[in-house]
Amino acid sequence: MQANTRGPNWPRVSVVVPALNEARNIPHVFARLPEDVHEVILVDGHSVDDTLAVARRLRPDVRIVTQSRRGKGNALACGFAVATGDIIAMIDADGSTDPAEIPLFVNALTDGADFAKGTRCAKGGGSSDITRFRSLGNRALSAIFNMRYGTHYSDLCYGFNVFWRRHAGVLGLDAESPAPPGANGQLLGDGFEIETLIHIRVAKAGLRVAEVPSFEHSRIHGASNLSASRDGIRVVRTMLAEPRRDRRWAGRGDGMTAPAPLEPGARAKEPATPTAPASPTGFSAGDLATPSSR
Repeated sequence: MQANTRGPNWPRVSVVVPALNEARNIPHVFARLPEDVHEVILVDGHSVDDTLAVARRLRPDVRIVTQSRRGKGNALACGFAVATGDIIAMIDADGSTDPAEIPLFVNALTDGADFAKGTRCAKGGGSSDITRFRSLGNRALSAIFNMRYGTHYSDLCYGFNVFWRRHAGVLGLDAESPAPPGANGQLLGDGFEIETLIHIRVAKAGLRVAEVPSFEHSRIHGASNLSASRDGIRVVRTMLAEPRRDRRWAGRGDGMTAPAPLEPGARAKEPATPTAPASPTGFSAGDLATPSSR
């Protein structure tokens, strides 16, 4: 475990970890967690190895949730639904995201941001895993996203994100509905495009975003489920399915614009409470539903 970093006003942090057959990687991930996290929620994608047994042995207090459909996005929705902390941190179970960086993201939130987004493209960040093809695709998708939604993201597709739980309703994620016939067991947003869907809704709600430099490590054991071409297409589909940021919000002074990301440490005024966006993608725009646990 990492050293205790709690200050006098340190918020409670719920760490959500989607996992599918990650028994060999879980020990590394859990060992890097700050020791003062409020709870660890492991969302299992019906693993057939010892993922759950290893998680329980290493952390008897771990909360186990079985995801309701398939894919990383659905796993995150199920984890968000049961989180009880002030802040939710979403990390990967393969060792690519470093849980020891969580305090950097929390500091960005306590300094005034609503949402802290990891970036491999800022000074202090980087990657030992991303290929040239994926890097070019990420840059192109980030540019398209920024033009469409009025944002300034440098690294759209990186999945290390931390946010205040009070904003979870803005994301409009559905943890319970069955996938429609012919959807391969998934709704749009259930796969690796989940980061894109989250950031679309964050931008449309006008939440204040801080980009936090982060280093992406190579997967420790096993093969990645990521497909650059397939998942890139799902990212584009997500951007096309979700409407642009409402032009009526532009120029308003109540926090409902999509400002440039804050630098970590920069303070921002508390925004007005946003409303959840309408969803043409099959996601519910209400509060998250609670999946069954085991």
